[in-house]
Amino acid sequence: MEFMEVTVPNYSYVFNFEKKFIHQDTRDWMQNNWTYGFYYCGIYMILIFSGQHWMSSRQRFELRGLLTIWNTLLATFSIIGFTRTAPELIHTLRNYGLYHSVCVPSFIEQDRVSGFWTWMFVLSKLPELGDTMFIVLRKQPLIFLHWYHHITVLLYSWFSYTEYTSTARWFVVMNYFVHSIMYTYYALKAMRYSPPKFISMVITALQLLQMVIGCAINIWAYRYLEPGQKDCCISKHNVHFSLLMYGSYFILFARFFHKAYFVGRKNTKTSNDDYSKKIKSN
Repeated sequence: MEFMEVTVPNYSYVFNFEKKFIHQDTRDWMQNNWTYGFYYCGIYMILIFSGQHWMSSRQRFELRGLLTIWNTLLATFSIIGFTRTAPELIHTLRNYGLYHSVCVPSFIEQDRVSGFWTWMFVLSKLPELGDTMFIVLRKQPLIFLHWYHHITVLLYSWFSYTEYTSTARWFVVMNYFVHSIMYTYYALKAMRYSPPKFISMVITALQLLQMVIGCAINIWAYRYLEPGQKDCCISKHNVHFSLLMYGSYFILFARFFHKAYFVGRKNTKTSNDDYSKKIKSN
């Protein structure tokens, strides 16, 4: 595939570790070690479900201090990642249009900033598995959406990086943005602050919007994979996997949104009404 030469955003400052980033080295490592993702996911599954069994007869751990540090670190990382990758997406859309943003990969040799933080994004999916251990050790409900989401994002991110998938710039920026808000919210909760309740609803709504945009980007890219269309740096296998993943996420997040913010509120209101009636009757 041949694409026109492009310019990169005018970053106000480029760190030395970004300047030294060599995208081909990281790609070679991912291609040579792609099976590691499956091993990590297997270990993850064993740990969380055996951990639940082990915790079933024990008191929950509070872990509030560790949880505060954990969420603060992930929030900080996500905010930095967003501020370093969003300029490239905005620059591409402004100067080259939607087709280029969907079909030409961003982590090319010229843009080492975007390349480095895309690589960091992929690697971050491994430590993010640690979210689940807090749920297990604090004996909170572990829903299917949680661990399914963690596993599939890790595997898909590693797979896509080896292909230099062009749609990744959209997925990376969106995920960094949502996680910036989500982990900041969790950090504040762990610190015993009480952010407005509507923020949690906004976060889930943003996750749903992320899935809708993800599906739309994949469908847009798939159009260019038909014979006679323009080049697009994404495989049909990748589009199929991504659509299945984003589609399933949308269904699961929509179900969670409905149960958490509509069914849950209805049940709470009913319980409060019943309690009020009981008080009045006494």
